[in-house]
Amino acid sequence: MTASEPSTSHDFALLAQRIEAEVAELTMDAFGPEDALRLGLILARRGTEGALPIAIDIRRDSQILFHLALRGAQPDNDIWIERKARTVLRYGIPSLLVGTRPKIDGRRIENEGWFDQMSYAAHGGAFPLVVRGAGVVAVATVSGLAQLDDHDLVVAALREFVEG
Repeated sequence: MTASEPSTSHDFALLAQRIEAEVAELTMDAFGPEDALRLGLILARRGTEGALPIAIDIRRDSQILFHLALRGAQPDNDIWIERKARTVLRYGIPSLLVGTRPKIDGRRIENEGWFDQMSYAAHGGAFPLVVRGAGVVAVATVSGLAQLDDHDLVVAALREFVEG
């Protein structure tokens, strides 16, 4: 699966546009605990079928609605999940987008004095679950792959969820 990492300002700008379009595309009419289970099972199936060493998490604020570690996932994946999910809940956009936007201007958000890397992670894999008229109601996170692969896995599962 391994997506290639962008390397130029133009590449980062294109990636940011793509992520923004994904958020718009995957906005839903509703999302509740039963939906979290269904989305979590889609992610679990995709991870199992691909023998992916990932941890999966869906949460609403501090309430964990779904959490699973597949074969090969490490305890550190849970730490990354916490930080990536917290990033989405704080900024309201995918964690990959938080890290990508500064790179358009040749910067890294991690170098900004106000960005607390112990609490937040601007790496791909956490995606806001947005409901029309309500905003971000939850976050789906995957950890264990390269950051673009984590992000793309969540997006693919959300597409399947929304279409299904």
